[in-house]
Amino acid sequence: MIPRTRRLAVPLTGALLAAGAAGAIPSASWAAAVAAAQAAPGDVTAKAASQAPEKAAAFWSPQRLRAATDYTEELGNSVKGFGRTGAAVPDGKAGTAVRDGKAGTIPPASADQSRAGKSGSGGTISKRVNLPRTVGRVFFTLPGRNPLDPASWKYCSGTSVQGAYRNVVATAGHCVFDPVSERFYDNWVFVPSYWDGDQAWEGKAPYGIYPAKWFQTHDDFVVRADYDYDYAFVNVSSGFRLAPKKEGGVTRYVRTPAGRLGDNVGGQGFTWNRSPKVTVFAFGYPAGPHPDGDRPFTGRTMKWCYGRSAPTPAVPKHDIQEHLGIKCAMTSGASGGPWLTGYQSATRTGYLNGISSVAWDSDGNDRYDRISSPYFNGETYEVYKAAANRWTQ
Repeated sequence: MIPRTRRLAVPLTGALLAAGAAGAIPSASWAAAVAAAQAAPGDVTAKAASQAPEKAAAFWSPQRLRAATDYTEELGNSVKGFGRTGAAVPDGKAGTAVRDGKAGTIPPASADQSRAGKSGSGGTISKRVNLPRTVGRVFFTLPGRNPLDPASWKYCSGTSVQGAYRNVVATAGHCVFDPVSERFYDNWVFVPSYWDGDQAWEGKAPYGIYPAKWFQTHDDFVVRADYDYDYAFVNVSSGFRLAPKKEGGVTRYVRTPAGRLGDNVGGQGFTWNRSPKVTVFAFGYPAGPHPDGDRPFTGRTMKWCYGRSAPTPAVPKHDIQEHLGIKCAMTSGASGGPWLTGYQSATRTGYLNGISSVAWDSDGNDRYDRISSPYFNGETYEVYKAAANRWTQ
């Protein structure tokens, strides 16, 4: 194992964010002063989105959202299992940031949204699982390319998590930063509970669209493309909804304010330095084919897996030494989707304990059978904390 050159001291007190806690939103001038004073600690890279929220919001029409394709397959985020099992151990005491404190206050989902689909994980669980409203798709355009070219319209998965200002989305590092161009993505937005199961646009973004304002990642992912740090926490601005309106036989979409992300869908809790062996639900929007060409997924609806995590083999290709894996056949497109421990189907909440990062063909039969996540330790908490305490309008 290559020793890490940087380790952060983990605060052992408090750090508990009251989920959905009421509080006055600061004025724009006060918030700007706070943001300016929030120097990213230690190994945290904080980067403002390259587009103003209103510009990113205007970019994504319903047609472009539907035309977006997954990007992970192009990055080659897959491996065949081999070698010695890597290390994934706590670097301090376990910690938890609480989830929504008011269980049952989130509006009920539509009947179609509540029909969960298991992703062929091979797990033993077969019970009905209510899908979390916090999980959705993140959309972005590739930097340095023509944004009007459909080939640059990409997506991953992500989830709303708790934050002081109800504005945080957790996803994979490679879903906010391009290891190829070494730049953060453009026109980044989050659509919770995205669903493309019918022709009615209203079902595709039932809780609104939320543009990025700030990205928080770990330096080692940005500088070295180290997938042990393949996670990111994004501050989004207040969202908007698209309502179809016919004018002269042409359908146009009118944007109306949707409010803050956490107020509309809630947020998952956050936990770190837990045992490497813990049961989790993994959610996401898989779309990529398996290595043998089979493509059972479309990315149009959310899928889930259930399993008990364990350390994966080390993978020099991605500098992976501290990943956890579960048995799951989800493919690219699910990247950035949350791993939730302690998930309660009744409240649709749990604690974020991982992020889908890499797909594995662990037995070499040209079929993905596992997914893996970076192990969430004290360094992950530092990146999360930077986002959880950042205000956005």
